Amino acid sequence: MQASVSYRIFNVCNIIFLSLLALFCVLPLVHVLALSFSNNSSAAAGLVKLWPVGFTTNAYEFILRKPAFLQSIIVTLQRVGLGTLVNMLLTLLVAYPLSKEVSAFRFRTLYAWIFVFTILFNGGLIPWYMTIKWTGIMDTLWALVLPGAVPVFNVILLLNFFRGLPRELDESASIDGGGHWTILWRIYVPLSTPALATISLFTIVGHWNAWFDGLILMKLPEHFPLSTYMQTILVRMDLTSMSGKDFEILKEVSDRTAKASQIFLGALPIVIVYPFLQRYFVKGIVLGSVKG
Repeated sequence: MQASVSYRIFNVCNIIFLSLLALFCVLPLVHVLALSFSNNSSAAAGLVKLWPVGFTTNAYEFILRKPAFLQSIIVTLQRVGLGTLVNMLLTLLVAYPLSKEVSAFRFRTLYAWIFVFTILFNGGLIPWYMTIKWTGIMDTLWALVLPGAVPVFNVILLLNFFRGLPRELDESASIDGGGHWTILWRIYVPLSTPALATISLFTIVGHWNAWFDGLILMKLPEHFPLSTYMQTILVRMDLTSMSGKDFEILKEVSDRTAKASQIFLGALPIVIVYPFLQRYFVKGIVLGSVKG
């Protein structure tokens, strides 16, 4: 079928617009990467655009020389692994019953509003801190995982996705003798790959980027996750723990190059993971937000 002239013009304009939008999204990251590999004077003078000026790896050497950096990566990987597992498991267990009709789960609406209430209102920072302290999990990995174990926004996305699945699947599984566990793990979960991939991406990014809770809940620096450690050494610039070699490198590292290397190292794992989940991302968030 021959496309009309107006349709072809629209396609061309659309491609140009989306290409420019993609370029504007990529250029800041390229600039940050170039800045992180540039020398002190060029970065301070604002000479760095999209290519390193006075190429140097001093900013990365300054960060990677510290054993605490490697330890913070381990802590972050542990947090991402355990946190994603706990979040996904509890999200599934909460979203499944809330996706049922009122006839099947009498108090479904009441429980759903209780969860929504937690999005709109919270107890504040001090009650949150005191609750974690009284549970005895301060300065442990669980302090970074349990307070946000049930992400309500993800629950809402997933329960709406579940509600869009055909109810005949539940009925046929029940007739064959399948219980709720069988329906959840053998029917709902395999059919919800786009939604689960989207929620997993939200969860991974959230745990990877979180720094404030590690700053106030961790007492020992070796327990800091990566984002908290980066904030500590690059914003506060703790000089007491530096060696002579660190001071030599620090002479060639400006505040801009140090922060640029921090931003790039922090974003790199997510940039690597995202392409593998991108094909599920749009489909999952759209279906999970409009159905039900």
